[in-house]
Amino acid sequence: MARRASDSDGADVPAWVKPMLAKPDSGRLREGPEWAYEYKLDGYRACMRIAPAGTTILTSRNGIDFTAEFADLAGVLTDVLEGRAAVLDGEVVVYNEAGQIDFGALQERRGRYQTHSTGRPGRPFEDVPVRFLAFDLLQLGTEQLQREPYDERRRLLTQLPMPDPFRISVVRAFTFTELAADRRTPQHLLEHVVASGHEGLVAKHRTSAYDPGRRSDAWLKHPLTQTTEVIICGYRPGQGRIAGRMGGLLLGAHDPDTGDLVYIGDVGTGFTEAERTRLRTRLDELTRQKHPFAVTPPREDTARAHWVKPVLVGEVEFRQFTRGAGRLRHTAWRGLRADRQPVEVLLPQQREPRDGASARTASRPIATPVTDAEERPTATVGLGSKITVQAGQRQLTLSNLDKTLYPDGFTKGEVINYYSRIAPVLLPHLAGRPVTFIRFPDGVTGEQFFEKNVPQGAPAWLPTVRLARSGSRGTNGAITYALLEELGALVWAANLAALELHVPQWTVAGDGLRRPPDRLVFDLDPGPGTSIVHCCRVAERLHDILSDDGLAPSAKTSGSKGMQLYCAITTDDPAAPSVYAKKLAQRLARETPDQVTAVMAKAQRTGRVFIDWSQNNPAKTTIAPYSLRGRDHPTVSTPITWDEVHGCRRSAQLEFTADDVLDRVDKVGDLLAELDDTRTALP
Repeated sequence: MARRASDSDGADVPAWVKPMLAKPDSGRLREGPEWAYEYKLDGYRACMRIAPAGTTILTSRNGIDFTAEFADLAGVLTDVLEGRAAVLDGEVVVYNEAGQIDFGALQERRGRYQTHSTGRPGRPFEDVPVRFLAFDLLQLGTEQLQREPYDERRRLLTQLPMPDPFRISVVRAFTFTELAADRRTPQHLLEHVVASGHEGLVAKHRTSAYDPGRRSDAWLKHPLTQTTEVIICGYRPGQGRIAGRMGGLLLGAHDPDTGDLVYIGDVGTGFTEAERTRLRTRLDELTRQKHPFAVTPPREDTARAHWVKPVLVGEVEFRQFTRGAGRLRHTAWRGLRADRQPVEVLLPQQREPRDGASARTASRPIATPVTDAEERPTATVGLGSKITVQAGQRQLTLSNLDKTLYPDGFTKGEVINYYSRIAPVLLPHLAGRPVTFIRFPDGVTGEQFFEKNVPQGAPAWLPTVRLARSGSRGTNGAITYALLEELGALVWAANLAALELHVPQWTVAGDGLRRPPDRLVFDLDPGPGTSIVHCCRVAERLHDILSDDGLAPSAKTSGSKGMQLYCAITTDDPAAPSVYAKKLAQRLARETPDQVTAVMAKAQRTGRVFIDWSQNNPAKTTIAPYSLRGRDHPTVSTPITWDEVHGCRRSAQLEFTADDVLDRVDKVGDLLAELDDTRTALP
């Protein structure tokens, strides 16, 4: 097992230096001649201390002695140092067969070491060789280098011969000036990082000293995936094929303001079978009767939980940390971190407003591929306050892409990226329908406003339709609506921070005249004390009635608290859908007055689901399928299956963010794609 390093292990071994740490760069990779760039490594941070006689001690970032575990790294530099002491900062890594750094393989090796360490301490694992990648030199001989500038420390480090680069080598660094001389930029380097499988880049200020134990603005890390340390607080036993092993871990972290240990979600993927077995054995030795959190987690999240002492630290990948719920979303296990202490584990950092671009944006262009090479919005100017992209046939200038629009850090660039990628399935639901925008220029926590009229400065190529206001005659008070029927129009709207897209249940003809309604909609709005779970029960009843009437209902979430049902219809009477929908809503309200109301008055909604039939009025609009919503995090109005409706028992089951929906569409396509094929005459 790991133990604390002690200088008594070697009297002439230099003292341990607590490592300098990098700050997150909030998604903005720094540029300029004052910066150098190194690969962000995916291993165990280690300080290598070498005595003049060659005695070597490896120490983790929190003082754990790694020497015995990585014994094959000892003595490699003894001869080339020629009797001089040295202190190197670096990372212990494992490479896989593809030549990429593989943290999972390092974790697997560590698990085997811990299992067998009692019987064979210090014995190397020849089938999983490790390598020490050095990126800083803190002492050479008797000379202390910590106050020397980065460039000088790097110069001395690179002058050290590396007699066995398969065991110890120097991480390559690139200065901004060297890149520019090759007509390359840090963004080009980042593309290479993506292709080669590295974890990201660290930008280091070339004049900076080494500041032990400090997280400094002089070192800024730019990861391509979000990772965080977590405290293991419990587990669920495996079921089915993994019965008898660990099924999933329940995670915690400390609130930096109060110090409380709080529940932050779970992780159930990313484990090997052997890892599940090892973890189950280890966790069973740490069992406790009650959860360790300051506040009891939700009951639905902790079913079948076995609680453990919160002493083990692990690391997970995640896509999102929701501010309101305080939960990690889309987690995958990366492994235990013996080099971390539970007291170090804090809630994942919220990205700061100015530099809010996340790892998702950092690792790919703002406008990403949508269908094929001919429909690919591509950037022609580098990232900055403005960027020019080609979106289909249109060239657009986008601005303020790193502006945070959601409290969890989702940026304007990510909004545009989402709408670019979802366009193939979203655009058919907007075709021919005048769009009403809800814009959030300062983000969802700032002022919002409805916008029906096309704003000034709209591109000349944008199709529009001028329609009289409801109840008015002629063109007095007419509104000029935008029609979003191509990728460029969608990207243009997203650049206006038009997060929400609302459309009516009718389309316009080529001559600009309104067609009769072609969709029937029921908007199910949960009142206080109810949720989308209750909406699903009402939706099941509506499904049966509509089916009996010969209609084929489809469901989607609202992206907020409720859901909508749609039926494709034919009718010549614009008022008929509202009449029919009201009739059904009143019927359900009569049958179960304690569960359903057909009255809009808020006083009638407590404990009930309101069936809003009025959205069939030609003057009303409904949130479009696949539109974002202006809520605390970027949820989406998402088509769902009837199996999902029937199976819904928790609100979280039907909460989908932009990333969820992109993954979902990749797997199942557009669940509303065949809606129009089910068109039936309105009863």
